[in-house]
Amino acid sequence: MAHPQGKYADFEGLRERAVALRREGLSRRGIRDRLRVDNNDLLNRLLEGEPPPEWTKRPNAKDDLRERARELRLQGWTYDRIQVELGCSKSSTSLWVRDLPKPERRARTREEASAIARRGWEAKLRVREEERRRTRRQAFEEVGRLTDRELFLAGVALYWAEGSKSKPYSRRERVTFVNSDPHVISLFMAWLRLLRIDPARLRFSVHIHETADAARAEAFWADHVGIAPAELLKTTLKRHNPRTNRKNTDQEYRGCLRINVRDGADLYRRIEGWWYGIVDAASAADLGNRT
Repeated sequence: MAHPQGKYADFEGLRERAVALRREGLSRRGIRDRLRVDNNDLLNRLLEGEPPPEWTKRPNAKDDLRERARELRLQGWTYDRIQVELGCSKSSTSLWVRDLPKPERRARTREEASAIARRGWEAKLRVREEERRRTRRQAFEEVGRLTDRELFLAGVALYWAEGSKSKPYSRRERVTFVNSDPHVISLFMAWLRLLRIDPARLRFSVHIHETADAARAEAFWADHVGIAPAELLKTTLKRHNPRTNRKNTDQEYRGCLRINVRDGADLYRRIEGWWYGIVDAASAADLGNRT
């Protein structure tokens, strides 16, 4: 096999020139182009022990991480442990510490292995959570300001998904909406105001498990829709089934709020018409998108 110096027989003379250029302030690329050295391994040997000029040491936001990584490596830490500790990528860790001695491997105890695995999983969860938040922020900003028409269409779709509906076998043309999410309730109330529904026609009541704090829930929902607790209709208590493994048992559980619109038969018929108008328009739009 040919010697890696190959055509560069006068190695010492070439090294003197390379070091001189380095001390003049040239970058590695500049030295490579000036000496026409196209072998990175040879260039490393020519510049071995010669520090780079100050101008090439640009500030880096990861400088502190790099120094900490090198400290940990000198203490015998593995790439995996450093990655988990600092929350950086394995490729960055390798780049920062690859010139340092490789630590001797020793068998980990079960507790150490478990701790490393747990910290690695926690680091992944932190990354996932940040990605989740970033996606939500971007999506939030994409919505922008709603027009009245957009709010109108959103409200119709919301009611048809969550509100009570008349059935062929049980004709009940009334407007009743039940939900446990305060944000959903807020959107529904905004939609009713857009439709100019008289607040005097609205009736509110709380539905909640009997083991929960009903009084606290009543106060919350009354405040949320802007009425006095005394204006709520009688709360409906759901019997507790000990065989049911309920998850909604913390202090954030407030049951559901039921909203009835009195004399709502005409409004219900209009909602039904609006909904099927949306369905028909969506079908036409979808047909256009397919062609």
